[in-house]
Amino acid sequence: MFEPRVAAASLSGESDVEWARTAAPDVGCAFLGGIAIDDATRAAARELRDRDRSEFLPTDPIAFIDDQLAAMEGVGARPGMNVRSATPGPIGKAADLCAEHGAIIEVNAHCRQAEMCAAGAGESLLTDGDRLCRYVSAAAEADATVSVKLRTEVEGVDLPALSARLDDAGADLLHVDAMDSEPVIAAVVDAAPGTAVIANNGVRDRTTVREYLEYGADAVSVGRPSDDQAVLECVREATEEWFEKSDARRTGAPPDA
Repeated sequence: MFEPRVAAASLSGESDVEWARTAAPDVGCAFLGGIAIDDATRAAARELRDRDRSEFLPTDPIAFIDDQLAAMEGVGARPGMNVRSATPGPIGKAADLCAEHGAIIEVNAHCRQAEMCAAGAGESLLTDGDRLCRYVSAAAEADATVSVKLRTEVEGVDLPALSARLDDAGADLLHVDAMDSEPVIAAVVDAAPGTAVIANNGVRDRTTVREYLEYGADAVSVGRPSDDQAVLECVREATEEWFEKSDARRTGAPPDA
């Protein structure tokens, strides 16, 4: 697990190396992207851009990933790359690059924009667990560290049951947007003992950090305020304090020993 146990979560079209460099003093990991990496998702990204949403649309998305990860060397936070694809092949190619750079590949099963879901990516993958597991397996075959970005409150989706399947498929991390269902973090932790769980949504202060960590999350991530240094510093301090006290309870040593 990265240290400190705080991640900066990807923001479509905004999370690049410069964004990560700003966040790096207070995070152990920065998920760049999300980036559309196959024809279907790139077409969807163009539609999103046409209605004024930020999107990364380089000529060659795989080369863009390589360049961004190379530029992350020396930044001080472990890089992750959040990718969106309607097919498994490009996932494997992106995972190969992530493995080369010591980065985390993050399969996006989270984006809920209609265009991306219609393309067969993002949140639509939550209702097609077989396909999502194939994506995870394709990434794992590259010997990359594999994260899956998930969300709660999707009709018909048993997230803990799906999390168990993703664990079996080779996921190392489950990055869960809890929405307004924070207790689901505990259920995911119990269902997928082979993965680490990063809790996301509303992480702003000591109270929200403590809530997620008490549910068993191994780390937390900050989304929209990831460019707010005051928020990141507060979250980092709260996370370090919580784990310091947790370690002290387990060993019986004073927290500042």
